[in-house]
Amino acid sequence: MGRGTDRGTRYGRRRARAGLAVLAAAVVGVAGCDAAGGDSPAPSPSASKRATTAPAWDTSPGSVAAVGDSITRGFDACAVLSDCPEVSWATGSSAKVDSLAVRLLGKADAAEHSWNYAVTGARMADLTAQVTRAAERKPELVAVMAGANDACRSTTSAMTPVADFRAQFEEAMATLREKLPKAQVYVSSIPDLKRLWSQGRTNALGKQVWKLGLCPSMLGDADSTDAAATLRRNTVRDRVEDYNEVLREVCAKDRRCRTDDGAVHAYRFGTDQLSHWDWFHPSVDGQARLAEIAYRAVTAKTP
Repeated sequence: MGRGTDRGTRYGRRRARAGLAVLAAAVVGVAGCDAAGGDSPAPSPSASKRATTAPAWDTSPGSVAAVGDSITRGFDACAVLSDCPEVSWATGSSAKVDSLAVRLLGKADAAEHSWNYAVTGARMADLTAQVTRAAERKPELVAVMAGANDACRSTTSAMTPVADFRAQFEEAMATLREKLPKAQVYVSSIPDLKRLWSQGRTNALGKQVWKLGLCPSMLGDADSTDAAATLRRNTVRDRVEDYNEVLREVCAKDRRCRTDDGAVHAYRFGTDQLSHWDWFHPSVDGQARLAEIAYRAVTAKTP
């Protein structure tokens, strides 16, 4: 009687386990139908992750608007102390530059579907207003190069604090995203201002133009290499690096934003790439180099 009872108990346990297995399979089956619909299998976790994180980037946008400062206006590239937007790296029409817009759209379409809202002397605080104007055109790509003037101040203490710079860029991006929810954004890094000083200081004409008040925090007392001057220039250099980190971090939060990954800042401008009037802003050749960097970033299959 004891052995029979043991066999009966084991048999009952097996039936109970089998019943639980059937019930569990039924529950999983119902959950699968609810998640995927009909008889389709539920997507795997990795597939779901790919669907939600895949970049929404078009390497051939149909229109371009540019915002920023004097570099994007082609300042001093064609004549002294003058804008020359036709050689702008972003939207210029000059064949010598082959701007980002021309490379993306072709010359004829670029003339109709690209716009330059950059302003010489603009700082990051001005970017929101520029973005607001640009949004009226409903561009598919907004090209941004701003921040050099936040470091180019009368003194290093007058430079825009990094926290303010971040808040201003975040405001501009929020405004852009509110007005242009699907627009793509290309953000250029800020050039290495100290390298521009080191190249331009060899030219006597350039140094005379610098005395008119061009980027005093970096270019003031251009020939001095004493401890105070070196500290001043290094302070500007470090602030630009901090600004570039802000540009990267803020852009990284937006799925439709790309930076140049520091390429403009790393580019070693030589005298051929500098304006032959102020030896600080990009020349026509320098603008062409900026256009190349931008085009590579925008058309890369992955950022």
